[in-house]
Amino acid sequence: MIKIQIVLFDGFDLMDAIAPYEVFCAAAMIAGGTLHVELVTAEGPRSVPSGMGGLKIEASGKLNPQQAGIILVPGAAGEVEGDGPDSIPAILGRAAQTELGSLMRQVFERPAVGQQIDERQALERQAIEEQKDERQALQQDIIVATVCGGSLLLAMNGLLEGRHAVTHHMGMEVLDAAGAIPVAARVVDDGNLVSGGGVTSGLDVALYLVERELGPKIAHAVEQLFEFERRGTVWRNTGKDPGQAARKDGGARSEIEHAKTGHSVTDHARTDDIETGYSEADHLKEDHPELVGSMPYVKDTALPASAFDGDWDIAIATPIGNMQVMLSISSVDGQIQGQATQANETVPFLNPVLKDGKLIWSLRVTKPMRLNLKFEVAVETDRMTGVAKAGMLPASKLTGTRRS
Repeated sequence: MIKIQIVLFDGFDLMDAIAPYEVFCAAAMIAGGTLHVELVTAEGPRSVPSGMGGLKIEASGKLNPQQAGIILVPGAAGEVEGDGPDSIPAILGRAAQTELGSLMRQVFERPAVGQQIDERQALERQAIEEQKDERQALQQDIIVATVCGGSLLLAMNGLLEGRHAVTHHMGMEVLDAAGAIPVAARVVDDGNLVSGGGVTSGLDVALYLVERELGPKIAHAVEQLFEFERRGTVWRNTGKDPGQAARKDGGARSEIEHAKTGHSVTDHARTDDIETGYSEADHLKEDHPELVGSMPYVKDTALPASAFDGDWDIAIATPIGNMQVMLSISSVDGQIQGQATQANETVPFLNPVLKDGKLIWSLRVTKPMRLNLKFEVAVETDRMTGVAKAGMLPASKLTGTRRS
């Protein structure tokens, strides 16, 4: 019997969770009880308010990260615009910081069912783990499925680093900023990770999993019952690359490759370059940090780089609360270096550039969630103001003062 856990959290989207629930229940009925579906939470049985008018759904169990089967994580329902406490990013951020985040990390890191590991095996496994990619960290006896913003919730905890996934089209840049590889498809199959796009894709994700696990006859019977046909081609990272024949100039990526990865040549010009003043050299350094220091910094002579020197106490107003950060910035001969410290994590500035009187740089942070952030700040004497931004998330206001 395949056991399916559908995870609920405060502010979850009803359709993200209930549409797959109905598909799985119908499949269980048609297939003679070969599936068992349960609504669960990280805390255990409780009434869970959804993000749609607060409608509550009863969860009957606690998420078990050791249970083989399917774990489905829905997205959130809330305000699309703004960065208030009821916005979708804020709801997902709060859920990511509950016990749900740690339980899902256990799912991705657990050993295979029935495997006994002695000390010697543990050392061998550690050596292997250091060499294998994130895809192998999630064991094959568990399939993690996400609908809409569910993939963002996992990515915020750093669980989708280097994994192919999809989310609602409005969150694709954020998925990229959180370290996943966004793919513009209705359903993305990355082995033991299956993700769906917008809200209604929950039907498609569930029907695809029914077909994958129980076969096309059962899936077709459910489609007939629901009078619904699954949409779109399920994307997998297999087969011939459609961009290979069109590549020129020593292997430059083709526009058609957008269908494979969600990125195209024009995407790599990145629409925010106009706002930030980024060049392709800047992006090369960001994508390949080993090049930092070997490429020249760009500077603007309107304001000396030394104007930003010093240690700064910074507050960033994010959708999930204020973040207190210390920035340490220094410049030598116009070349700017810096680092940010927050919650015992210190990370270096990437691609610091002085342009039009503003200092612009990127950071890859993991706390309180994994994100690639872009900063743009200005200074006036000992006061700093500006914004921090991740993908399409609303810009967060930044203010601070120079400590020394």
